[in-house]
Order: sequence, then structure tokens, then C-alpha cells
Amino acid sequence: MIISILIAFSILIPESASEMFGVVQSFVSDDFGWLLILIVNLLLGTCFYLAFTRIGEVRIGGRHAKPEFNRLTWFSMLFGAGMGIGLLFYGVAEPIMHFSNAPSTAFSNPDAALPRGVFGNAQHAMGLTYLHWGLHAWGIYAIIGLALAFITFNRKKPLSIGAFLKSAYPKTPRVVELGVDVLAIVATVCGVAASLGFGASQINAGLELLFGIEQNGESQAWIIAAVTLLATISVALGLGTGIRRLSELNLSLAVCFALIVFIVGPTVFLLDGFVQNMGYYAQRFIYLSTWTETYSNDNWQGSWTVFYWAWWVSWSPFVGIFIARISYGRSVREFIFGVLLVPTLFTFAWMTIFGDSALYIELFGNGGLSEAVNASMPDAMFSFLANYPFATALSALAIVIVVIFFVTSADSGALVTAMIASGGSQEASFRSRVTWAILIGCLAAALLGSGGYGALQSAALLTGLPFALVLMAMAFGLIRLLGQESRRLEKVLIKEAEDEQEARAAD
Repeated sequence: MIISILIAFSILIPESASEMFGVVQSFVSDDFGWLLILIVNLLLGTCFYLAFTRIGEVRIGGRHAKPEFNRLTWFSMLFGAGMGIGLLFYGVAEPIMHFSNAPSTAFSNPDAALPRGVFGNAQHAMGLTYLHWGLHAWGIYAIIGLALAFITFNRKKPLSIGAFLKSAYPKTPRVVELGVDVLAIVATVCGVAASLGFGASQINAGLELLFGIEQNGESQAWIIAAVTLLATISVALGLGTGIRRLSELNLSLAVCFALIVFIVGPTVFLLDGFVQNMGYYAQRFIYLSTWTETYSNDNWQGSWTVFYWAWWVSWSPFVGIFIARISYGRSVREFIFGVLLVPTLFTFAWMTIFGDSALYIELFGNGGLSEAVNASMPDAMFSFLANYPFATALSALAIVIVVIFFVTSADSGALVTAMIASGGSQEASFRSRVTWAILIGCLAAALLGSGGYGALQSAALLTGLPFALVLMAMAFGLIRLLGQESRRLEKVLIKEAEDEQEARAAD
């Protein structure tokens, strides 16, 4: 009902919807940005606590559980669901935007002449990009995914956020349990719809370049309709057939695409950049993680860091449930390190290849990307590829990858939303999965039509803030439940050792 109202409001009264989205975005980012930053840091800290204590030995599904998917498949499904479209949309655009519109931090020079010669801003641009796409994002996903996997496979409860809260806090009222699941549905649909809106605009930009299809709301609506149809077919085929095969295919195509740019581009510069970017990220980690723009009059952070944290939080019910569903048999330690480190390193490599290649063009090449990206973010990737041989073929490949990311995000989101709506059932009905796939596509089209990128960001912020509070409650509850399980497991192991000693003594 809430989603239907939001779609109708965006379509029937687009001007009022656009104004409302702007108010929401300003309210959340200006008044509660500090809270989102604090919560996201606490969630990441919880991940490290769980991984480096005895709790990490607990296994999802029990001591003798075996993983359902091999590690390569597991990683590809994690990656496809967790980041997807954003990597293509922001891979070039974000570093260039931070470079040409540097924020007022201790490590940037907002007044420097651009685009040439500002090496400090180029480095800081990559540091900010790493911050937004690094450990914090995956820490959010790890907490909710681990919490849901544990109560589902170890405690035999439904795969839902409400069920977890009831397990961790037995006195939770039924109305709160149901309300949290409704919030999770709204957050999932809004978060995925925002991503699909970015993807549709980028596909439209590529199609205009290749086939002259004009960039406008009508074109993007048709693109969303076509890809939603593909997503509906994929989600109907189920996790093991449609989503799994598409995830593996897309990871392969994305790796090939990145390798081409890496080999054809400034390879040694990229290798140097990856090492230096990692060092910069590590050195500035605490500063960047806790910077709240307190001593400046800018509102840069509301459009970037705060938006990203809200976006990742709004995606977290979808990604968390999806990760939980595919992570049976993993230990807590393996789960956390797998979810945190492997996708993060891949993402860093991706952002270095595309972001540093774009910065190389600005610093040492023909330049011009800053102007192009500031004029149109969806065009960023294609303006960048114009500097490479076989630009048309590479642009076509980029469109194919975005389309498949689009499909995997939409079908995974529809599957997970159907699971929540059916009370945590892992086998949601065909009708429910298809219905949610269509609704997510409709909302993406409605948001693009009513307010463009501002509406997409506001949708993420609107649901991200309240759900961040739910995630904090889940983090504390997870520590409690896993602690209980760890102590129980320790007693079992001690008892087995004693029984074995007694058996040997009897022999």
C-alpha cells in the first residue's frame, strides 16, 4: 500500500513530489547526518568484534553444516547483489566529481585551479571514493546478513527482521515486529528503485551515443519496462537458475571489461595508484570515517557520504536477506571476512581502474572529463571510454553489463521483498515475486519522472535513517545471541572431549 501511494503521488503530482523529496533530503542530511555516520561506524566495529573473538567459530546452520555454494559462486552472488549498477554509474563519475568539486576537508584544496596540477585533490578524490565503497558499506550488509542467517539456520526462525528482533528481544510486541518488516519492505523497494533509476539513466546515455535514442523520461521509462520484464523472467526461474547464472555471467563480463581498460590504459599508473590509494585509505580511515563537515558552511556531505550511508542502509534488508539465504554452512569468521574483504578489494580495484584512469586523462591527458561529468553524470562512463580504442565496442559492452546488473538487482530485490512479505518464507510464491519485480520497476520510473536524481537520493534517505536504528538494535541482539551460541558450543566440545577421554580410559 505504501509503495503504491508513493508511485501514484510521484506520477500524479510530480511537482509536489519533487518539492517533498527535496525537503526530505535536506532534513535528513542536515539534521541527522551525524547519526548515520555514527551508526555506520558502530556497525563496522561490531563486525570486527565478532570476527576476532571466539564468537567467530560459530557456524551458520550448526557445527556440521556444509556450504550450499562454492566460494567463487558465493562471491559473485554477493558482489552482484551488493553493489551492481552503482559501480558502472559512479566508477568514473565519482572520482572526477570529488576532484573537480573538492570538499572542505583537511586533505583537499577546494580553491585550487582545475583541472590540471591538483595532485592532492586527485589523491583525496580516490580516498573519498574508497570510503564510500569500502568497508563501511559491507559492514552494514554483514551485520544484517549474519543476524538473519543465524536465526534462520541455527534457530529455525523465519527469514525476516521482525523474527530476529523477537528472538533477540523476546518481549518485542507483535506490532513492532510487523512494523519493522513493513519498514524493511519499504526500504528495500526504495533502495533498489533508486539503483534502477541510476541504471536506466546510464543505459539511456549509452543508447543515445550508439543509436541516437534521446535522453528523456519517456526513453528511461521504456528501458525500465524492458529490463523489468527480463528481471521478472529471471526471478520466476528462481535463485538457483536465473539469479545465480546471471550473477556469474555478469561478474565475468565486468572482470573482462575492467581488464581491457586496465591493459589498454595507463597500466603502471593504475598499479601505483592502487597501492597508494590503499595506503591513503588506511592512513586517513579514522578521519574520513568520522568527518561530519562541522567546521565549514558546505553541504557537500549530504549529497555524498550521508546519502551513501542511507543508500547502503536502505539496501541492507534486501542484501542482508539475500546474503543470509546463500551463506548456509559458513562460519561467522569466514562470513564476515568474506563479506567485508573480498567484495571491498574487488570494488577498490574497479574504482582504481576507472577512477584513476579518468584522473590520468585530467592530469596528464586531453582533459575535458570534469566538464562532461559535471554536465551529465550518466554520460561519464561513455565520455571516458571515448578516449580509448574501440570506444563504440567498449560502450556497447558497458551497456550490456549495466543491463545485467539491472536485472540481477531487480530480480534479487523482488525475491527478497517477496520473502519478507510472505512472513520470512524462503520459497515465496511465483505471483508474489513477479508482483514485486513490477512494483520496483514502476517506482523507479515514477521517481525518475518526478524528481530525477534528487528523488532517487531522497527515496534512499527517507528509509535509510529509520532503518539504521533498527540495524543498531540488530547488532546488539546479534552479539547476545552469538555469545550464547558460542558458550553452548564450548560446553558441547568440552563434553565430547570428556566422553572421548572416558572411552579411551575404558579401552
